[in-house]
Order: sequence, then structure tokens, then C-alpha cells
Amino acid sequence: MLRIISLLQEKNHYLEKFYSLNETEIVNFSLGNFDNLENFYNTRERILEILKYIDAQLDLENSEIPDLDRFSVDERRQVREAMGIKDEYVSRIIEQDLEVLSFIEAAKSNIIRELQDVRRVRKAVGGYKSPTFTKRLDEEI
Repeated sequence: MLRIISLLQEKNHYLEKFYSLNETEIVNFSLGNFDNLENFYNTRERILEILKYIDAQLDLENSEIPDLDRFSVDERRQVREAMGIKDEYVSRIIEQDLEVLSFIEAAKSNIIRELQDVRRVRKAVGGYKSPTFTKRLDEEI
């Protein structure tokens, strides 16, 4: 049971890292700074891989435990506490991810609007172009 408690605590540690990473980048995104986006996603992926490994270890430990009644009240309390912390981090991370997605969606919409504006301006400027006289000059020479 100590191994399970240790794994749960380790999982919560990585969930905290994930949460902190999101917090930092949300501040950057709110300022319109998306320079670290690729690194942000790569770091998140690495943390998710670690969490996946920890979950596999937890599954392995759980499959080897035949009888939960043999564990002390304190050990069960520690497991419940760790699971509560995990649930809290997961719900906060989901809220953060929705916020991250909204910032990215807003930035994407702005970029699309800017591209449409550039296209309209080019078309308008193209209507005012004067004909080129280089061909006539070449003929005169």
C-alpha cells in the first residue's frame, strides 16, 4: 500500500507541474505572447507521458493487491486524500485548458481577420494601379 500512496503522491506532483505550466502560459497568452507555444505543448506532452506511466504502475499495483481490508485506516486515509488532491488538480486543469483554447481561438480569429483585410487592401490597391509605361519606352528606344 505504501507503493500506491507513493505513486499517487508522485502523480499529484506532476499534475501540479502541469497546472503551474498552464498558469504561466495563460499569463503569456493573455498578453498576446504565443512565442512559447510549441515548447508549451511539448512540455505538456512529456508530463502526460509521465502521468501515463504512473497510471500504468498504479494499475499494476492494484492488480497485485488481493484484499484491501489488510490495510490500515491511516493508509486508506492517505489514499483518499491523495485521490481528492488529484481530482482537484484535474478539474482545475480542465478549466485552464478551456481558457488556453479560448486564447488560441481568439488569436486565430484575429489572424484570419488580418489576412482578409490584407487581401481586401491588395485588391483595392490593384484597382488603382497605373499602367506600366516600360513597354512603350522600350518600343521608343
